Amino acid sequence: MGLSAAAPLWGAPGLLLTIALHLALSLRPAQAWAPVHRDYCVLGAGPAGLQMAYFLQRAGRDYMVFERAPGPGSFFMRYPRHRKLISINKRYTGKTNAEFNLRHDWNSLLSHDPRLLFRHYSDAYYPDASDMVRYLSDFAERLGLHVLYNTTIAHVTLNKDRGAWNGHYFILTDHRGQAYQCSVLLVATGLSVPNQVDFPGSEYADGYESVSVDPKDFVGQNVLILGRGNSAFETAENIFSVTNFIHMLSRSRVRLSWATHYVGDLRAINNGLLDTYQLKSLDGLLESDLTDLAIVKDHQGKFHITLKLFMEAGNQSSDAIPLPQDDNDNFAMRVAYDRVIRCLGWKFDFSIFSKSLRLSSGSELSKKYPLVRASYESKGSRGLFILGTASHSVDYRKSAGGFIHGFRYTVRAVHRLLEQRHHGVAWPSTKHPITHLASAIIRRINEASGLYQMFSVLADVVLLKENATVFEYLEEFPMQMLAQLETITGKRARHGLFVINMEYGRNYSGPDKDVFFSDRSVGHMEDAWLSNFLHPVIYYYRHLPTEQEVRFRPAGWPLPRPWALHHVVEDFLTDWTAPVGHILPLRRFLENCLDTDLRSFYAESCFLFALTHQKLPPFCQQGYLRTQGLVGTESLRQHGVESGLLWDSAITGQRQGASEQQPGDHGPGGHPLAPGPPVSPFSSNKEEL
Repeated sequence: MGLSAAAPLWGAPGLLLTIALHLALSLRPAQAWAPVHRDYCVLGAGPAGLQMAYFLQRAGRDYMVFERAPGPGSFFMRYPRHRKLISINKRYTGKTNAEFNLRHDWNSLLSHDPRLLFRHYSDAYYPDASDMVRYLSDFAERLGLHVLYNTTIAHVTLNKDRGAWNGHYFILTDHRGQAYQCSVLLVATGLSVPNQVDFPGSEYADGYESVSVDPKDFVGQNVLILGRGNSAFETAENIFSVTNFIHMLSRSRVRLSWATHYVGDLRAINNGLLDTYQLKSLDGLLESDLTDLAIVKDHQGKFHITLKLFMEAGNQSSDAIPLPQDDNDNFAMRVAYDRVIRCLGWKFDFSIFSKSLRLSSGSELSKKYPLVRASYESKGSRGLFILGTASHSVDYRKSAGGFIHGFRYTVRAVHRLLEQRHHGVAWPSTKHPITHLASAIIRRINEASGLYQMFSVLADVVLLKENATVFEYLEEFPMQMLAQLETITGKRARHGLFVINMEYGRNYSGPDKDVFFSDRSVGHMEDAWLSNFLHPVIYYYRHLPTEQEVRFRPAGWPLPRPWALHHVVEDFLTDWTAPVGHILPLRRFLENCLDTDLRSFYAESCFLFALTHQKLPPFCQQGYLRTQGLVGTESLRQHGVESGLLWDSAITGQRQGASEQQPGDHGPGGHPLAPGPPVSPFSSNKEEL
């Protein structure tokens, strides 16, 4: 019976059904596999991804880093094409303070391991990119970071779930079809798609990403480079000694980093072509909108520049297309070019992200960078954060957030935000007596690297406690998120606050500025507000600013107008420790804001204050009146005698033997006339005084 009942399964129709079921089960789509869950998913094992992995690991969080390449730092395996980094590796500063030295180390990531400083990987001031690859590999390996290599994430989307931390999970699907479910998504993929401008003949241009780096391939050639950034000048620097000439074409004037104070603009290490242009050695720079031009290739393989409107006039052959020099024989680009090279920078790869994530609005800037808030969280999807170079829209052409020496600190800020939001771990802080406020600020402005590199973006915040006797110090908070400080940090700001920031002078930076003009710096504290170079600025608010106040702050200001503002005068040595020029004005500013005296006093002075003032300085309240005692002096003893609080020792000695002394009798000031020696005026017990 069993065999006869099963027989139809193995008949012709049954056999086909069995084969179909087998194929369906064995070849089922990988999306049907149960997704692997991680609390935190990090896309990309470059510097930003590894930096976040370090913080997550130290906090003991559940995370995974996904990297498409077989090792970390895959960008640096190929770029920059000519292998020299423009991030400085200053190994000697004359200082031993590790935090200070990070101000001049633009390549190291943050860690607890002193072996993982970039200075141990290269002696060069501008290191080779291969050293960065080696450094990142060691960073990941020595710290045991969880990285899944050779894994390309092909698609990212949302799956709504009320039980998820943010009301949804992020679903990542890799090239094998394996799915991963993530509570928080941290995107650190950088900018990887070459910018291209679509105009007639643009296909004739070699891209920076693929053009030859061998100067021999350009010997005796006329070369046109499209672009005006470091990649364009880096390319020119490599070949200008062997070409006939190089012309560089871009829509905007050159932006020199020493004038703009933005490290992403043209650096001196790459600007040799400016010399040969201005000293009339055939090379040159031109400005024009590329979308108005066209490239024509003639029958000899040479390239000619013409106007786009000439191309649109008709379908002429290449030799018949009009050229500008036909009407203007002084046209600057009337020569033929042997090579055209496109060096227009990079943009973010949006292709793997579902439109439901709303990473781009379609605006010009959002085509280059994802849309993010000042907290580096996506504007379109809660729980999705952009890290590293791709987060640079927050401070584009303003600060260093697009570079390792800047985003190592913004990544740490994001991690601190996540710790408070999802694990109830408040933003790290320290509490101190109010008398230590000036010294705490002085220490940070002279040492802190995060403030120094992320000027006008990250700031220290001092929260005042009730009666302003104690303060709480928070480091490197995103300034534009100040209105949400309580939510982000888990701290309360109910009694006023100071914000400590580093700034350049507001009218000092720009591509058209002469930063070498005479009298460019100020040296007197009364002119501190006119300081041009990077210097500390302290904002005082009696109440936490509102979101509307932050949003509609004055143009060019990093924060709303404060109740009081103080500039610490710029210093040629960036050493703000001068007692008169730096510390005294700062202390007086703080005292005016707090309506108190922040000076330190000898115990004798505190004693005199106690006799003559109703309100004691905080130092005396926290020291002398907390039983820390007095240092005995003759003048202090005399003050006590004259005030009637202490006995004169000579009189006391005469009375010690007096037999008529009765128990309970009292002398002047209500002190017992005990037969023994009097209470020492220098006792550590305040009640005895």
